Amino acid sequence: MQLARFPRRRYTPSFTPMEPAPNLSAVVGGPEIWIKRDDLLGLAAGGNKTRKLEFLVADALAQGCDTLITVGAPQSNHCRLTLAAANKEGLKCRLVLEQRVPGSYKVDASGNNFLYKLLGVEAITVKNAGDDLNAEMQKISGELEAQGRKGYIIPGGGSNALGALGYVACAHEIAAQSFDLGVSFDAIVVASGSCGTHSGLLVGAKSVHFDAPIIGINVRRPRAEQEANLLKLAVETATLLDIEAPKARDVTALDEWVGPGYSIPTDEMVEAVRMTARTESVLLDPVYSGKAMAGLIGLSRQGHFKRGQRVLFVHTGGSPALYAYQDVLRQA
Repeated sequence: MQLARFPRRRYTPSFTPMEPAPNLSAVVGGPEIWIKRDDLLGLAAGGNKTRKLEFLVADALAQGCDTLITVGAPQSNHCRLTLAAANKEGLKCRLVLEQRVPGSYKVDASGNNFLYKLLGVEAITVKNAGDDLNAEMQKISGELEAQGRKGYIIPGGGSNALGALGYVACAHEIAAQSFDLGVSFDAIVVASGSCGTHSGLLVGAKSVHFDAPIIGINVRRPRAEQEANLLKLAVETATLLDIEAPKARDVTALDEWVGPGYSIPTDEMVEAVRMTARTESVLLDPVYSGKAMAGLIGLSRQGHFKRGQRVLFVHTGGSPALYAYQDVLRQA
């Protein structure tokens, strides 16, 4: 397998840190927790989508596109980073925002929504849950074509086989850092949403025989649905690389910490965000990494992770969304 045969833009000059979290570990009272700091990836305010965009934007440039088109929720980290990548490359960007929670889009909202304006988005289209988002992006692409322009459609979260290569590369990075630091891990925990990050890690870990189980903490879907989506994308990604794909037994995506639904706060998320900020000065986000850390803490309290074990938490970023959840996080 040679990732180098795929065109790639580099938005982060080096590996992201992989560091112990001793204060958090002491408070949780279970395993030794380490954090892979993908919140420190390049582009505006960082986050996991940067790795996917390195491959996707390279493909857009190779095709001569001048506008990136993508979709996400009103507080989408992916939309923010796609817009940031467009600016870096001298491209335009159009966003389709899906109200997954009715009435959740506010024109004057803070967080990522504010950053869309600051970063100079060309246009925003707001749709409701259940609308055909792909059709809307195709419509925008057609409008651009009529103007003599060329759009490049990026799926939600950058989660297709090409985008997932970003986290195949990350799995290789984790394996190299683990060897360099002389630390092994009993498990990896990551937020599981649009599937590209989680699937990429599964494929990459398998390709380098890095055998720590990768446990996803769902942020949106029921477990069975999410695991089926993950396996499908993992197989597509492995096929793109012409390597062996993960099996169904390799895929775990727990749904006990989703709460009432995508982006809706939970008490466990609030506790996890506060605890991580106050012990390690690491900012999680309310939608993805906060619920994923809630899952890690919950699994530790249930005895799934035990003293003497070492767990790596892949921090997918997203801290700008904190500012849109101030009322919830200020309480108590």
